[in-house]
Amino acid sequence: MLHTGTFEAAGRARHPENCPALVLNADYTPLSYYPLSLWPWQTAIKAVFLDKVDIVSNYDRHVHSPNLDMKIPSVIALRQYVKPSEYPAFTRFNLFLRDKFECQYCGAGDNLTFDHIVPRRLGGVTSWENVTTACLHCNLKKGGRTPKQAQMQLNMAAIRPTSWQLQDRGRAFPPNHLHETWHDWLYWDIELEG
Repeated sequence: MLHTGTFEAAGRARHPENCPALVLNADYTPLSYYPLSLWPWQTAIKAVFLDKVDIVSNYDRHVHSPNLDMKIPSVIALRQYVKPSEYPAFTRFNLFLRDKFECQYCGAGDNLTFDHIVPRRLGGVTSWENVTTACLHCNLKKGGRTPKQAQMQLNMAAIRPTSWQLQDRGRAFPPNHLHETWHDWLYWDIELEG
């Protein structure tokens, strides 16, 4: 006997909203690993009709209109190369990604916040080189002191990362679901078949 939840899960899996397209640059590398460069199916189809992308692979799911029956693209590649910016924006998310979503004092991954290495009251600025990820406990323990004054050691130096370094760091955090047609274009730590 099938449960109602089984039918609901099957309906969700077949719904077009669950069919995003992986977006590759013109050199067939993902625009972004983290977050993974995905477009909703509507945006992907619109880009196909505007001749802005090439379809690399499709889902087994179709969309229909009075004049058209089309498979939903699962992987698309831009026709024009988009040059990534050399340095990412200084945001809380990018800071956590640079620091591997870990406290840079104790290695914890819960209750994360950010900490000024040289406190602002001592002239510290809010920059890549002076802000690090810290758990709430370590942040409170350090207080308004420098790590040396608090006798706390940073696990990793605070640097301004390049976009490439952040994308490389993002490969360590693959999303929960990767469609089978995406695997050839994403290079997380997977063993290649020989």
